[in-house]
Amino acid sequence: MTTSMSSPTVVLVAGHWLGAWAWDETLDHLTTDHTRAVALTLPGLDGDDAHRTAKTLDDQAAAILDAIDEQGDQPVVLVAHSGANAPASLVLDRHPELVSRVVWVDSGPVAAGSVFAADLADEVDELPLPPFDDLGQQASLEGLDDEALDRFRQQAVPQPAAVLRQPVELVNDARHGVPTTLVCCSIPGEQVLGLAQAGHPMFAEVAKLEDVEVIDLPTGHWPMWSRPRDLAEVVRAAATA
Repeated sequence: MTTSMSSPTVVLVAGHWLGAWAWDETLDHLTTDHTRAVALTLPGLDGDDAHRTAKTLDDQAAAILDAIDEQGDQPVVLVAHSGANAPASLVLDRHPELVSRVVWVDSGPVAAGSVFAADLADEVDELPLPPFDDLGQQASLEGLDDEALDRFRQQAVPQPAAVLRQPVELVNDARHGVPTTLVCCSIPGEQVLGLAQAGHPMFAEVAKLEDVEVIDLPTGHWPMWSRPRDLAEVVRAAATA
């Protein structure tokens, strides 16, 4: 299916420990479908950057805004996976007019004042990818074969502690008006909406969204590897909505 050239560009941002490489398969499918898309490695997640552990959420938000600016005058579709929700929320707060739709992949908007790891010890300057037995207790690894896990382990970059400690400062309620797609993978959409209405701190911001579409894509927390073709189709549909 050919997408009109008037459709917005998709900007893909992966979560903790990941760079642009994490989207390779999904990006291939999007390109095949004639959807313009770019994948971003956030500051702090470039393994060749000698100063990466000093990067902050503000640096990451600025990088996303730079990537958006490079796409021209038309608003983009911003796709944020997992822990990319913090810098993406900053972008929506600061410049909601630059995003025609936000797609949260097994993720969602964060609340003002959120801190990912407030109790992280002061002497810690980065957080490496945990052993998979431990990671699997925090996020579903469903659908990932040995090859995917090996690539994850080999290419993962430790998450800068400064990013994990920084509170997310949000002041602009206009962020709630950006059209939103929630791609629910490890938790069904109905459950996510129930938790949002109940005021669960992880999902409370979802209840404030003014225009939200919920898509169930049952799999683990990394659908760009377990269901890349299906994820690409969801993203393509969001870009042409």
